[in-house]
Amino acid sequence: MLFPTLLLFLAHFRVFRGKLFLRPMKIKELGFHKTPLGDLTLRVRPEPLLGIEKVYEVKLGDEFLMSSLFTEGEKQLARIGLNGLDGKLDVVVGGLGLGYTVAAALDFENVSSLLVIDAFREVINWHQEGLVPMGERLTNDERCKMLKGDFFSMARQGFDAEDPARKFDAVLLDIDHSPHHYLDENNESFYSEEGLQKLSDQLRNGGVFALWSDDPPEEAFRAHLESVFGSALAEEIEFQNSYTASTSLNSIYKAIKS
Repeated sequence: MLFPTLLLFLAHFRVFRGKLFLRPMKIKELGFHKTPLGDLTLRVRPEPLLGIEKVYEVKLGDEFLMSSLFTEGEKQLARIGLNGLDGKLDVVVGGLGLGYTVAAALDFENVSSLLVIDAFREVINWHQEGLVPMGERLTNDERCKMLKGDFFSMARQGFDAEDPARKFDAVLLDIDHSPHHYLDENNESFYSEEGLQKLSDQLRNGGVFALWSDDPPEEAFRAHLESVFGSALAEEIEFQNSYTASTSLNSIYKAIKS
């Protein structure tokens, strides 16, 4: 997930009598870990401009990946992905982050099991140690299992190591910034016809693959999903941006296996 650096730039300043002044940021680092993709950092800071005492932010290298200020897209990934699915559901979430997609999925009472896969053990630790807002809720829900792993490899080989042939009702993915902007260039092959077909093979008939993107919906990628799964849609997700006093846009793709 991509958190626009412009918003962080604006958050460092305040206007007084028509002039722009640098505002010191009281930033506390809660977690730090070196990874092959860059330094992974969890931090918390106040946001006086919005009257918020604690804003949680995750950085990977120089990029801001996510913020507790902007969570509507993550929540809608679960809501759009799971709406309309009946019966007891077995769900996979790719990418734990700050946990808002997982929490929204657990709001569905018919979710009977939820497997969360994250590449970084440290992100799982943040939740288990109660360092992030959703941590206690997720770790205390018996339906939720957090697993360190490579989602993209598991999408080809099986999400359940003990039962590689196990089928799922939904897979919700929020790792890359978009289908064309990857955290790791090795992820690109997942979005090919072959990669998506491997994922489709792990879904039950009528199962759903839903994907978050930081970019506006693309008809070409929606049609690509439809060619693999049978049907697909793309929805724009608007959310209020308090820094710019306007709305910002994410998108959610939803493919249904037929």
